[in-house]
Amino acid sequence: MKNIKRPVAPHGDDVNNPLGYAVTARDKSVMQMVEVALKQKQVLLAYQPIMHAHAPYKVAFYEALVRLTDETGRIIPAKEFIHEIETTELGRIMDCIALEKGLRTLARQPDLRLSINMSARSIGYPRWIRTLKQGLQRNVTVGERLILEITESSAMTVPELVIAFMNEIQSKGVSFALDDFGAGYTSFRYLRDFYFDILKIDGQFIRGIAQNPDNQVLTSALKAIADQFDMLTVAEFVENREDAVFLADLGIDCLQGYFFSAPTISPVWERNQKDERSA
Repeated sequence: MKNIKRPVAPHGDDVNNPLGYAVTARDKSVMQMVEVALKQKQVLLAYQPIMHAHAPYKVAFYEALVRLTDETGRIIPAKEFIHEIETTELGRIMDCIALEKGLRTLARQPDLRLSINMSARSIGYPRWIRTLKQGLQRNVTVGERLILEITESSAMTVPELVIAFMNEIQSKGVSFALDDFGAGYTSFRYLRDFYFDILKIDGQFIRGIAQNPDNQVLTSALKAIADQFDMLTVAEFVENREDAVFLADLGIDCLQGYFFSAPTISPVWERNQKDERSA
């Protein structure tokens, strides 16, 4: 008698596939958590400074990172939910809220330069585009102080759309950063066409670089690519002084990581305002 294979449920929900079931259950749980947080407006931005490599006491700009809070008040970083929602409607809404909050911060802080993360999928999302254009129109200085960060993997999903969008928005003074560079599979033909202003080198090449000859060679090669295309370089996940010194000597322009500061929902400008009010 022939063995008859029972059909496998879609998305790995087969009871005989516990790993697939567990992954699907986790993803559903994450989606539900994000949906509740969005409905209850439990979305925050945490700010992390990006420092000048050769003047590590001086901030070049800040990155705004999305955070959620749950019913207990726990702050949930983006890494715990972003991959599950990035291709969904929730991902588009999250991008909209992050942009809205970031633009309000820029409007309130005239000396601030801020990078805000986005997915290339949001370029065609009406609410996100409307938010961006309204924010640029309301305050004439916002454009030159706004940096939009697009991950390498996201940019490569619709490269032609990203290129056209960047050409339009760069004319309004906005800069663009290619995030997590080296983690994906960028076509060098598209890299030439993109005209990113900033290249952020993925942290996997940066952690422990002072003691890792392989990462030293790879980071040096990535820096050479950035130099060729006139892009400012940012090293991500700088976690100790030895790595920071090595990267500065290598010629990296800016450094970001816990060695300088963790992301915080209480940035220095808000703390200063509180001190002024209490004085």
